[in-house]
Amino acid sequence: MMEKGALLLCMVFLLRCGLIHCSVTYDRKAIVISGQRRLLFSGSIHYPRSTPEMWEDVINKAKKGGLDVVETYVFWNVHEPSPGNYDFEGRYDLVRFLKTIQKAGLYAHLRIGPYVCGEWNFGGFPVWLKYIPGISFRTDNEPFKMAMKGFTEKIVNLMKSHNLFESQGGPIILSQIENEYGHQAKSLGAAGYQYANWAANMALEMNTGVPWVMCKEEDAPDPVINTCNGFYCDKFSPNRPYKPTIWTEAWSGWFSEFGSPNHERPVQDLALAVAKFIQKGGSFVNYYMYHGGTNFGRTAGGPFITTSYDYDAPLDEYGLIRQPKYGHLKELHRAVKLCERALVSADPTVTSLGSLQQAYIYSSEMGGCAAFLSNYDTQSAVRVMFNNRHYNLPPWSISILPDCRNVVFNTAKVGVQTSQMEMLPTNSEMFSWETYSEDVFALGDRSSFTTFGLLEQINVTRDTSDYLWYITSVDIGSSESFLHGGELPTLTVQSAGHALLVFINGHLSGSASGTRQNRRFIFNGKVNLNAGTNRIALLSVAVGLPNIGGHFETWNTGILGPVVLHGLDQGKWDLSRAKWTYQVGLKGDALNLGSPNGLSSVEWMQGSLMAQKQQPLTWHKAYFNAPDGDEPLALDMRSMGKGQVWINGQSIGRYWTAYATGNCDGCHYAGGYKPRKCQLGCGQPTQRWYHVPRSWLKPTENLLVLFEELGGDPTRISLVKRSVTSVCADIAEFHPNIKNLQTDSYGRTEEFHKPKLHLRCSPGQSISSITFASFGTPLGTCGNFQQGPCHAPSSHTILEKKCIGRQRCSVAIANSNFGDPCPNVLKRLTVEAVCSPNQWD
Repeated sequence: MMEKGALLLCMVFLLRCGLIHCSVTYDRKAIVISGQRRLLFSGSIHYPRSTPEMWEDVINKAKKGGLDVVETYVFWNVHEPSPGNYDFEGRYDLVRFLKTIQKAGLYAHLRIGPYVCGEWNFGGFPVWLKYIPGISFRTDNEPFKMAMKGFTEKIVNLMKSHNLFESQGGPIILSQIENEYGHQAKSLGAAGYQYANWAANMALEMNTGVPWVMCKEEDAPDPVINTCNGFYCDKFSPNRPYKPTIWTEAWSGWFSEFGSPNHERPVQDLALAVAKFIQKGGSFVNYYMYHGGTNFGRTAGGPFITTSYDYDAPLDEYGLIRQPKYGHLKELHRAVKLCERALVSADPTVTSLGSLQQAYIYSSEMGGCAAFLSNYDTQSAVRVMFNNRHYNLPPWSISILPDCRNVVFNTAKVGVQTSQMEMLPTNSEMFSWETYSEDVFALGDRSSFTTFGLLEQINVTRDTSDYLWYITSVDIGSSESFLHGGELPTLTVQSAGHALLVFINGHLSGSASGTRQNRRFIFNGKVNLNAGTNRIALLSVAVGLPNIGGHFETWNTGILGPVVLHGLDQGKWDLSRAKWTYQVGLKGDALNLGSPNGLSSVEWMQGSLMAQKQQPLTWHKAYFNAPDGDEPLALDMRSMGKGQVWINGQSIGRYWTAYATGNCDGCHYAGGYKPRKCQLGCGQPTQRWYHVPRSWLKPTENLLVLFEELGGDPTRISLVKRSVTSVCADIAEFHPNIKNLQTDSYGRTEEFHKPKLHLRCSPGQSISSITFASFGTPLGTCGNFQQGPCHAPSSHTILEKKCIGRQRCSVAIANSNFGDPCPNVLKRLTVEAVCSPNQWD
């Protein structure tokens, strides 16, 4: 008999659906689609962080990786750049993106927000929203609620007009309103609670016919489902016993910020986190990110977030498969799907197998049985007894037994291909370099204004540019001591972010910058002043607006002072309330130098760059031909300082050769994960390579334009291709009698076959040699494999025959292929291969 609460909830949901057919509902076990409970795997892929030409490939790879659902935020600031003016073209074509998901046979989860956080500029809000009279973000505020409702209705109506909700036959099975609001709601008290309830009811009134969720919102009102975000969510429970347990963000890695190391999350730990969530009743897992992509243009927010949003995701920034993360998770999904019927129809019985070991057993009334055997010891493997059988459990791992007898997957045993990626030279060279220098002496000769005192940067620029000039003058008497051999005066500038260049009489005197953790910083440097009038020009540079925090719309950016000269005969001179002239942006911005259409508006300097390469505030341009092949491309910007770069008028994004400081002493998968646990790249630039989408290129004469703030050597910029250089695979035999069918989102079925070893090089490459092959009991790791006591002599010959000269190959792991070198022993096939460019490349 249905529980009373669940019955009431069902009635509420059906009433909310109105006349729309609701084929997506839920109960305490799972999302219910067309009357069937579904255990669903999902992955975040954000449409503006890749190109439309990439979408189909990335989405199909997600499907092959075992996903059922693709999740995306909806980004308000790109869709409504000014009030009432909408943009759904190119990378912002949300409808095309969702139809691509549907074409692949996958579902979609549309996280409308419209606040997204997401390391995105201003958290996804358009900056003009800040200037609506009386507005206060994300609280019980009428101007904000009116604007938020208007955009939400715009998106929902757009989806309905293209029949994209599942209730209309489309792919969208879930929608999200708001985003990670719980902490802010508590800090606001009654206003936060009232706003959260308003947001939920506003969304429900849209009558989409699919459930709504609110992540990290304990007080989500019925029938909205509250969900979990985090590295681990096995301790999470929904706020009502009749709601399913959903993990909207299983963090696959972490984002990068300029000046800090990059992060990786071992796939063994991520797989354990997911298995732990599933074994405790979770039925929906979304990886954030599955494909992170690129923060093109000025979309990165935080501030100080890198242009790369790789996130150590299963599909890397360029859309290539990251092994072993992709393959190991694919095997996890396969193993969990074998357990699906038991998981969605039964509750677990929990049995202790030791002090840090447990068994979760699901036994359904239909006779199905599935078990999860866990070992949470971070140091030692254990041997446990379960179901009258012995099982060896590695440290920090969970074994999955879809028949309660045979292990088909262990989270700590990675048995898939490991790929070694490298950035390789291309046959494309930059030519016809020319430069144009911003004229610091001519500041104020175009649109500018003058007032007394220091102004907040975004209130002046409205985020139309990263750059704002603060210009003032000081008169120095000829009798000043420093002019006659004394110590030079010191200029102190306090800034609220994010970077600063100081020019005295047109010459660079110094620079300074903050960090994401401490946006406020102080420039303190000696300045060379002359007798008479001196001009002080301060260039304040933003590196993305804040994306998170209570009322972040009120946070300040720019030079707020004080600005003080020290060491004059009169003592200190506070310039904070002096007359300042303000100029938004650069001359090159105003002339649109990043676009081919703007090139002729200035006189470029031809010839040698040797005298120009270290000059600050310099525009550089060159041409290049598209390289052969179809590998993903990137610019190697290691020789440059800081700035922005365009290809054929398209903004690649911000670059900054900021060197990473941190602890990169190694990483072990066992134990709880935090971003600082596994760091990479200490002592190297946080980001060296910048993605150049192939679809942005012409066959010849592609235009590269960059604006360099600090000074660098553009002649050393090169175009590289991202390629697999070597691949390893290590796959074990399966126990017999494990066979089942998987049903995809549209009712199609495919059989799970016995294991095969797969090797795959990048497009344009083929396997040129097999450096190691052994069917038996090999030892070691990728790059250091050795034969074990059991080895089939035919291993190397068979792999060469199957794989040499091919871009990809597969070999069945079976005695029929290799013979049986050691009967009654569970064997492995282990291979290392070299990938090389095809001869015609």
